[in-house]
Amino acid sequence: MSKRFVQRDISWLYFNERVLKEASNPQLPLLERLNFLSIYSSNLDEFYKVRIPALLAIDQVIAKKENKPDLSNALVEIEALIQQQQELFGSTLAVILPALEQKGIKFHYKEKNIPTAIIPEAKAFFYQHLLAYLVCIPLEKENKSFFPVNNQLYLLLQTSSKNETAYYIVNIPSNKSDRFFTFKSASGHTHILFIDDLIKEFIGDLFNNETITYAGSFKITRNADLQLDDEYEGDVLEEIEKLLQHRNSGLATRLLHAPDFPAEALKQLISFLQIKNANIVQGGFYHHLSDLNQIKINDDTLYFPKWKYTQHFNEKLFDTLSKKDILLNTPFDSYDTVLQFFNEAAFDFNVSEIYVTLYRVAKKSAIVESLISAAQNGKKVYVLIELKARFDEENNIKWAKKLKNAGVKVVYTKANLKVHAKTALIKRKEKNTEIFYGIFATGNFNETTSKFYTDHILFTQQKELLEELHLLFRFLVHKDITAKDLNFRKLLVSQFLLQEKFFSLIQQEIENAQKGLPAEIFIKLNNLEEKKLIKKLQEAAEKGVRVKLIVRSICCINAEFHSNISVRRVVDRFLEHGRIFLFHQNGNPQIYIGSADWMNRNIYRRIEVCVPISDPEIKKNIINLMDTYWADDIQGVQLAGNGSNTFSSSFHQKGFSAQMRLQSLLNEKNNE
Repeated sequence: MSKRFVQRDISWLYFNERVLKEASNPQLPLLERLNFLSIYSSNLDEFYKVRIPALLAIDQVIAKKENKPDLSNALVEIEALIQQQQELFGSTLAVILPALEQKGIKFHYKEKNIPTAIIPEAKAFFYQHLLAYLVCIPLEKENKSFFPVNNQLYLLLQTSSKNETAYYIVNIPSNKSDRFFTFKSASGHTHILFIDDLIKEFIGDLFNNETITYAGSFKITRNADLQLDDEYEGDVLEEIEKLLQHRNSGLATRLLHAPDFPAEALKQLISFLQIKNANIVQGGFYHHLSDLNQIKINDDTLYFPKWKYTQHFNEKLFDTLSKKDILLNTPFDSYDTVLQFFNEAAFDFNVSEIYVTLYRVAKKSAIVESLISAAQNGKKVYVLIELKARFDEENNIKWAKKLKNAGVKVVYTKANLKVHAKTALIKRKEKNTEIFYGIFATGNFNETTSKFYTDHILFTQQKELLEELHLLFRFLVHKDITAKDLNFRKLLVSQFLLQEKFFSLIQQEIENAQKGLPAEIFIKLNNLEEKKLIKKLQEAAEKGVRVKLIVRSICCINAEFHSNISVRRVVDRFLEHGRIFLFHQNGNPQIYIGSADWMNRNIYRRIEVCVPISDPEIKKNIINLMDTYWADDIQGVQLAGNGSNTFSSSFHQKGFSAQMRLQSLLNEKNNE
């Protein structure tokens, strides 16, 4: 029998490989291909900041127990996979750069000298702009004041003077300046250079009696996972703010350096930084290539065509919802309907209370501004904001303070629990009766990410669903009821029978299969890791249930465990983010959408909400959407038993793209 599980981090690396493969797609505009390289690089940096520290910690525990100093097999495999991907990164870039040059865009990459024709402008930029941000640190044992910032770029300079060698560290100020110098020459050609190369070229003029014999880039990646004690009982906002101050001073997990670093220079650097236990990784000549997304050229042919968002409503949303439920599929549908929901609620004289969960908020959030206006208009506004949303903590703290100052009741979750649910609830008085209106979504209330994440948003006035949601808000916000008072019959809420309900739905399919009835489970997720649910899916497959899975990222189920299991991954222009759970139920499908991936953290340590879909037309649309994704043979790939991507002959060729088809279908529907 095949092994049941794929190691989580190996699976994630294969997902990042799939992102990297998108950069090699010859059908994509050139700067969009560069953007996929940027996404790959950003993902890998986060992997080193968050996952590698965890793996190293586990490795150290195992080493102590077994007296085995070598790296674990998982870490060895991880390093090998990353090395292969870095080579693919380089070869992909080597194809994109000549193609850009054919369009009159010269990206100077790994060139020893700056072209003579642009030296005057480049030198002026160095002296007038870059030099203001540069700090030069000698590598001297007595110099204890320097501490390399997490993910900050640096150059190591090796100098020679009177047969003596010295070393200096100079920052590359990409956090204060654009990473690239762009100049359009008189001939009409656009030149793009890394500021790294400008510093290398001109900084030698500032060393009076020393000659620079080597200049190479490096960066330190540190453990950036905030560890808030599960039993912490104090002010969560205050504690998160304190922890954020230490994020950039966490344990060094990786030293990434240029491939031509002299051995002695590397030895001196490791000693000076005191990072002997970090992974020493030979990278490319440039690091932090997530900055590639900063390159902007005024040429529409280099980018995706502008997306045509479908607008739905030009009447009051509450009037529409009193007649029927609405399901938005963003970004194919405009996110403006969500904004309209909050805007109407903020001003409507009949609205008395607004509840919302916020996880990742846009930096400029029209939704939060609506909530502030609602409070100023006399509504009771309750916001449950998650301060522990990784890498969004500072932004969420900013909005939390602004909301509080406006009179909004802001609630933070406990240290050992995240509220990841994407829900909103409005209480409105109609004909002397209090009516609820609500939103259940698969994605955050974030108008920025809505433009490039695919998500599903249900607007409803269904009484039973919203009364249960109100109970959940009472438990989380008002705390006037306890967990014992919560009895969810319709909603699936983690911590309250979500896992058990999914077990029950899978079991029903098993029983139908054993009776000879059609039985199928069709699920679309971001991540699949939780072992009990995986085992239940495998049991279903063994007993005759067809199990179809679309998993964007981490997928720990062995896709070859049984022939009844098929797993696909779709990576395209928009990040697949929606979670859909479809159970055949002998031709009467039961469908849920919601915030919950099937990961340990979602099932056991978060509040997640999944909502049943009852409207026949919406059910039909969701089934069509799922079938559309399953048929994607251009952007979709099969997963193999070891978690790797299996590319078909039609991959990136002519065929069927789900995202393009969905936009086309919605345009057709709205033009009827």
